[in-house]
Amino acid sequence: MTDVATRSGTPRVSRPPSKTGGRVSWLAVALTSLAIVGYVLATYAQGSLATLAQNESGLATTYADRAAPVQAAFYAHITFSALALGIGPLQFAGTVRRRRPRLHRWIGRVYLVSVAIGSVSSLIMACFNSAAINGFFGFGTLAVLWGWTAWRGWRAIRTGDHLSHQAWMIRNFALTYAGVTLRLWLGVLIGVQLPFATGTVDVDHVFDTAYAVLPFLCWLPNIVVAELLLRRRGLPSLALTASRTAVRRT
Repeated sequence: MTDVATRSGTPRVSRPPSKTGGRVSWLAVALTSLAIVGYVLATYAQGSLATLAQNESGLATTYADRAAPVQAAFYAHITFSALALGIGPLQFAGTVRRRRPRLHRWIGRVYLVSVAIGSVSSLIMACFNSAAINGFFGFGTLAVLWGWTAWRGWRAIRTGDHLSHQAWMIRNFALTYAGVTLRLWLGVLIGVQLPFATGTVDVDHVFDTAYAVLPFLCWLPNIVVAELLLRRRGLPSLALTASRTAVRRT
């Protein structure tokens, strides 16, 4: 248990999650991450963007006619974001951290490099996305926060602040996991529209309506969940920081 200062100054006891619940949650995150990695790689390994665009596969139609640098950013995003999503859960495996610290550090280095490349390429892609201005601000903000939280996590571990490092990397992977939640929310938002469709379903309209809110919906709830998780574990969180500041001022 961990004592954490509250707004009243009375210590609040933070109870760590049960081992069974933590393992189930970790396994669910790891499996869904790997599933999306497999899906994305299988989709874009089938051919060039031009070929995939003819079959309307994934985002190929959006980027098939773009300039070579934009297409390069697209492939960099697919490759390195998939790598970050695939190895990210290993960073939170307690067995790896405790028994194989050197492996943990190397996985962390690869992960951070992948996020750095993925975030820059994501920012470029946001300028040419299919969700127009909503996509530019939503996906663009995601790209900036993704890179920034990775940098904060790297800076924290370089200064020996392990608790802050854990907190920032949880936030960062919550943003990485947007690759999963985007597709989950897309399925949900398409599904809730179908019962209200009359006559022949306009598939393009249903998809566009669902996709319009995804640039923000795919990552904002993730950050909220991450902050709640940090608070539950007694790690530095935005809510806890505010509480401690209030205590110091009283």
